[in-house]
Amino acid sequence: MTDRGRFVLGAVNALIYAFLVAPILVVIVVSFGDAPFLQFPPGRLSLRWYTSLGEYPDFLASFGLSLVLAATSAGAATVVGTMGAFALARHRFRGRALLSALVMAPLVLPGLITGIALLQFFSLFRTEPSFFRLFVGHLIVTVPYVVRSVGAVLVGFDTTLEEAARGLGAGPVTATRLITLPLIKPGLIAGALFAFILSFDNVVVSIFLTTPRLVPLPIQIYNYVESSARPIIASVSTLQIVVIVVLVVVAEKLVGFSRYVGGAER
Repeated sequence: MTDRGRFVLGAVNALIYAFLVAPILVVIVVSFGDAPFLQFPPGRLSLRWYTSLGEYPDFLASFGLSLVLAATSAGAATVVGTMGAFALARHRFRGRALLSALVMAPLVLPGLITGIALLQFFSLFRTEPSFFRLFVGHLIVTVPYVVRSVGAVLVGFDTTLEEAARGLGAGPVTATRLITLPLIKPGLIAGALFAFILSFDNVVVSIFLTTPRLVPLPIQIYNYVESSARPIIASVSTLQIVVIVVLVVVAEKLVGFSRYVGGAER
């Protein structure tokens, strides 16, 4: 590629990144405004809306609920997804292709369809709105990402190491604990963090499964925007962005998170 071509490609990439990041930066800047309404650029910078978060218990409750929901669903997705990745990567059985398609379906289906399907499923069995419904919905959405990240590690896994451990007298549990789990740890951590972020930020599926008393933070923000234009919404959104960015940075430092997003086999 010529120098001119590289320059044009770089300029196009810069424009794309600017288009993606600019709305986020606007929200962050607005959150530091002092006006009683959303204003950009803010007339005067202030921490007023951050210090007044305690006056909005609904947001605090929703923030706590989202943290618990993301932690539990990510933990369960890590266990279920890891077992699924092992089954698909190491075993050949009848229905394997069908199982793989079902597990990965949430990756290709629009979240709206997944949410409606879950709502109809729970209604069919007359399940009362509860934390369990939200948990199941988030689990279904996040499991494919764990299967993908762990499966990517298993593709290049040298099984002779396990065989050597077994040959030296280690049982299946010991070999898994001392050999397999440490070697697939990057995929496990990446999958778990990815599941947490997706659950913490999920709107489309949650909106069909939420209850009047159990409202995750993204849904609380969505509801508040419909009725008010106070900058508190920008402050809460900024805190949510900070949590996600911190997790991504930590994941990148620990396991190279970018290798498992969109191009796991690199």
